[in-house]
Amino acid sequence: MSGPRESTSFAALRGRLQEAAAEFAGGPDALEGILLGMVDDVDRAVREPLEIFPVCHHSPASALAMARRLREKQPKVVYLELCEDMAPLLTELRNCRLPVAVQAFAGDVDGFPADWAPLSVVAPVTEASAEYQAIAYALDTPGVELVLVDRSSDHVFQWDRGGEQAGEGTEVPEEAEAALHGEAVGVGIGDLRPRFTELEEHLLRHGKVRHWSEWWHQYVEVPLGDSDHDTYRQVMFLIGSLFRRLAPGDGSRLRVDEDRERYMWTRMREHLAATGTDPEDCLYVCGAFHAASRVEEFGVRGGSDTFTISPRTATTWQYGLIPSSHAAIEAQFGLAAGSVSIAATEWAKGLKRTRVKPYVLEGQAGKKKSAAKKTAVVPAPPPETAAADKLSGFLRRPPVLDGLDEAELLGWSVEIVRAARRNGYLASTADAIAVFETSILLAGMRDRAKPTPYDFQDAAVTCIEKDSVPGRRDVRRLVEIMMGGDRIGQVGYESLPPLARDVYDRLAPLELKLEQRGVRRALLDMASRPELRACSDVLWMLRRLMPQGAARPIMGERRLGERSIQESWDLALGTHQRALIELGYEGVSLEQVLEQRLRRDVYGPRATTATVLAAVEDALLYLRGHRLADELGTHALKLLGAERSVDGAPEVLRRVRALLAYYRTSEPVLPAWIESFVKTGYAHYCTLLPTAFRDEDATVGQVAAMLGFLFSMESLALSLGCDRNQLELAVAQSHPDDPSKTALLWAAQVQLGTLSRTELRARCDELLDNPLVVPSYPRYLSGFVHALEPVPGLADVVVEAVSNAFGRLPDTVLLPWLPLLITTLRSGAADLAPLMVREAGRIFPGRLAALDAWVPPWRVPETDPFAAAPVADVRRGTALLTAHPATCDAVAELLGCDDGWSRPDAPAPSGVGLLAAHPATCDAVAELLGCDGTWAAAGPSPSGGAVLTARHPATAEVLESLLAGA
Repeated sequence: MSGPRESTSFAALRGRLQEAAAEFAGGPDALEGILLGMVDDVDRAVREPLEIFPVCHHSPASALAMARRLREKQPKVVYLELCEDMAPLLTELRNCRLPVAVQAFAGDVDGFPADWAPLSVVAPVTEASAEYQAIAYALDTPGVELVLVDRSSDHVFQWDRGGEQAGEGTEVPEEAEAALHGEAVGVGIGDLRPRFTELEEHLLRHGKVRHWSEWWHQYVEVPLGDSDHDTYRQVMFLIGSLFRRLAPGDGSRLRVDEDRERYMWTRMREHLAATGTDPEDCLYVCGAFHAASRVEEFGVRGGSDTFTISPRTATTWQYGLIPSSHAAIEAQFGLAAGSVSIAATEWAKGLKRTRVKPYVLEGQAGKKKSAAKKTAVVPAPPPETAAADKLSGFLRRPPVLDGLDEAELLGWSVEIVRAARRNGYLASTADAIAVFETSILLAGMRDRAKPTPYDFQDAAVTCIEKDSVPGRRDVRRLVEIMMGGDRIGQVGYESLPPLARDVYDRLAPLELKLEQRGVRRALLDMASRPELRACSDVLWMLRRLMPQGAARPIMGERRLGERSIQESWDLALGTHQRALIELGYEGVSLEQVLEQRLRRDVYGPRATTATVLAAVEDALLYLRGHRLADELGTHALKLLGAERSVDGAPEVLRRVRALLAYYRTSEPVLPAWIESFVKTGYAHYCTLLPTAFRDEDATVGQVAAMLGFLFSMESLALSLGCDRNQLELAVAQSHPDDPSKTALLWAAQVQLGTLSRTELRARCDELLDNPLVVPSYPRYLSGFVHALEPVPGLADVVVEAVSNAFGRLPDTVLLPWLPLLITTLRSGAADLAPLMVREAGRIFPGRLAALDAWVPPWRVPETDPFAAAPVADVRRGTALLTAHPATCDAVAELLGCDDGWSRPDAPAPSGVGLLAAHPATCDAVAELLGCDGTWAAAGPSPSGGAVLTARHPATAEVLESLLAGA
């Protein structure tokens, strides 16, 4: 679109472009339309009363031109292409060390799809950026107003109906420095890059460069670094128009771009109408792509009622500053690695070369006050004077060939060799000379008189990096560090959210500089300094809430019922400052954030009984309050009753055991919710047990965990009113087909008493005797090993089963399924194998020499423990007395016994005489046992302790019943 009147300033340029189009295309066609349309776009933007300043984000040339123009024009209002809702945060930039990013964050969404949450938008700011110059000028110059006119953070996602987040990259890089922005959507001023792939490939190929950042540096940054204001504007307008007219027909992205331009011009006209400001006193800073806009709302005299701004959604947005870095900006906007660091270096060199005084926020962290002399303000040209055609001269001017700066190149070469040697490379002075000469050679091959940092980087990689990288940094990364490094910003204490400041205040007794990047070692001796217990609580909550590495315990642990008296921590809160700041968006204290997260996990749609029990454990560990734990435990009870699978049974068993052990040792009575949980779990797992044995999806470990819950919680469940017959019926109704589950069922039957150990051993022998079953015998063993969870007393039977297999099977049968046995045990029962190993160590001899004469316990003939002992055994120990009569006499004398030695042919003494001599004692025992029988008639005295049965049969019956029950 052309303006209402056509300027004659670019008439000569139009004529030459028409001639070029006719010469190359053979007549008027699309090429002529594109070329003349570009000139019209430049002419229209130049003639706009409200001065448009086109920029490219993180461009040192744009920053230099911005600093010069601000000192010349001294505008009263600066319109900036940035999310309008981020304006209140810009004053906090003076408390930070750049680069940082302004962030808008929404954890809970209202009006957007739930799977989009959390929403995050970041706008990074660096020193070498035009937007920072405009912000610093507007905030520190009295009487100047800064107005942000771009769409709000809410509209960023409103207009992104496809979930592509406005075309910006959201992939989280693996490097820590590049991941400082997380998954946030990046917004910046001037995303100036060809959207026509063939055009970018053409420019890179003919420019003899590898990537877009290098092309921009060579053909735009360097030529515009020393250009005047009009030349800079017209060239940037031309580039923006070129990329806009050659953009592919992406309807959604083009719609968003045009809506943003309508939004910004609508906001600027509203502000001009409300304040009555003269457009000549304003400056509009935007990307060059948007400066060449062709929408109807373009300009202060454009359509005023043609675009309606939609209202924001009900989503609550929170704002703050987060640390940024050069690597994070490069990853966010798809720039080449090291390009932002090189731009920072070029910015510093440009300031020295042009002697332009940049704008810096008063009190900016990391900056010293400079006593520079005040420069005279050059008045701007009159507004009615049309800008002259600077494009023709710029396009016809041959490239300026800067002379070779040998001192600079030599310094680079020496420094990269020194850095390479520090990182393990075998570099020498010869390599420095080679890098120097190769840089010049590469620049000559690419038609450059002066090697660029990119030429030097290629030369260093060619000459120094050989076959492998000895350290963790390669030569390309070393060059990036040497050229300026990956500067990482920091948010000041005053600009942190209340939660982050509270964390630093509560950790102040550690006397560490936790705001600095890097790892700090904290030593906590709570025995001598009890006040450090509060610091320990904060650190454990940070470990629970923040990413791994922010707070890592080296010594000490926190488990239910246990507290360490000494702890050692590696803290990197400065490195993970972004994560700490985003915690502040969720609450005002760590306790509040942790409680909110626990509730969100527990009441979420994917919550299971195991996750809720884990939340209960965390509430007891970190919050020390039983209110939240009881509430979450009650919810776990509801989830347990609603579950129809046994997938979480192992985790449920482990956590319930830990919670029971904690409550039994620390509380006088069990909480009501855990008693109800045991009762419900007992009935629930009894109901699911037969189905789980037959279900192919249920693993043997899950079924073993169910049985472990039933057997380990049986005593408590029965005391609470459960019926044991339900468990017996569930086991009787179980008929598994899988060998491992069959072995598990046999173990359960042994525990219930319906199957004896002798019968179990017989079944194992039958399995080994059947050649058809031998190949699946490892799966039976896997079931037996899993049975150690609910029935740990079967460890000796499991060892016997394994030993019999190795002892009876020939090598031709044993060796093929031995790998299967090992893999089965390792994958399914690795945590139970130590129990079996300990039992084997108890049974087997400890020395190799004793193995030949060793007889396994299961092969020793069984004897009845209640059979009458031989008479010879009754007098055991008598030989010792007769062998040492003096010792016996001395003991008798001490005890006052003077009866003397008995005859050798006298019967052996027993305890029967004691009962007959003291009948009152026996009567007292009978009364305690509730027996009111009388003494039996004295008869022949039985041997051993049978006199109790003969004299007092009722008492004997009670004792026998007690022993049988035990």
